[in-house]
Amino acid sequence: MYGLSDEDLQIQASAATFADELIPFEVEAELNNGDLPKEITAAHKARAIELGLFATNMPTELGGGGRSALQQVLVQEQVGRVTNALAWVAATPPSWLPAVATPYQLERFVLPTVRGEREECYAITEEGAGSDVDGIVATAHRDGDEYVLNGEKWHVTSYNSADYAFFQAKLTGGRSAGDHAMFLVDLPSPGVSVLRTPAYTHTISHHHPIVTFTDVRVPATHLVGAEGDGMSFAYEWFRFERMMVAARCLGGAQRLVEEMTAFATERQVQGKPIAQLGAIQAMLADSLTELFAARALVYETARGIGRGAGVKVQHAQCSMAKLYASEMAGRVADRAVQVFGGRGYMRENVAERFFRELRVERIWEGTSEIQRSIIADQMIKRGPRTLA
Repeated sequence: MYGLSDEDLQIQASAATFADELIPFEVEAELNNGDLPKEITAAHKARAIELGLFATNMPTELGGGGRSALQQVLVQEQVGRVTNALAWVAATPPSWLPAVATPYQLERFVLPTVRGEREECYAITEEGAGSDVDGIVATAHRDGDEYVLNGEKWHVTSYNSADYAFFQAKLTGGRSAGDHAMFLVDLPSPGVSVLRTPAYTHTISHHHPIVTFTDVRVPATHLVGAEGDGMSFAYEWFRFERMMVAARCLGGAQRLVEEMTAFATERQVQGKPIAQLGAIQAMLADSLTELFAARALVYETARGIGRGAGVKVQHAQCSMAKLYASEMAGRVADRAVQVFGGRGYMRENVAERFFRELRVERIWEGTSEIQRSIIADQMIKRGPRTLA
């Protein structure tokens, strides 16, 4: 099904095995604020590396998996079956960075990250600038051989486990004043501090604090690319992450469809399984149908990337994939809670966890409303047939 090659099926099977090994740890993590003992998390990361599921998006010459876009989707789909972000140990470092990184940046940041020795986080979003990255007010200015960074960043995902951050700012002064630039900032660094760490709906070990950067000095060697390139890197990151969000939503929906089907088959009401009730059948049928449609969309989008589709086409189609897959997964999660009834409202139940966790997929890496705007804009500029 879906025209997968033997190599595709092999990596899909490895990822499925890995996900199945993590699932038994979900409830323990849920009841402990998302945390597992450090040695267990380290073992899970080592297992991901052993199975070839770590850095699948990075070039083989740098030690990465060098997997195709479709194969990366297959991996993230399977790890998406696991709640509580336990599968985030199968990390996907910034695949856009090697092409623009200097030899110094490759040695200091990229290669250790591919080996699993370093971890990044993104300090881009601000209180008044989420999906509209151009709305940021953080600043950077050149001072001799250094840049001085200032700004307050929100939702800095994985800050608590990362040892460097991508910081995006607008330049002040010089020929590039007003343009975007991106910097690599070691963590900790003087002037970088956590303002507060809000509690979020999901229960995971990766925090999303509000972080302030006050007169933070970084060497000019930590500028990524050139002054003015910052937005292009943000767009590269968004395209990739939107595909990975879509893939993980497929996995979450698959798990829910399987779990609620099994429950509906076993659960008896008035002497017969609830799976025989028309209302339940409708929820099961709609969920499976939407999952099938979403998977076909996401896989075809990944194949298009592999065939070298134009960047603007990729931008629109990745938005289509994220939009439909995330909205689909939310509907499936809602139905799953309903099928499970009171059990579906218990934190120990997979439907309850996914109901909370999948909600953010319609928000981060660009809201559903932003995705619709991107899609419509490209439809108008290029015509519907170019995109579908």
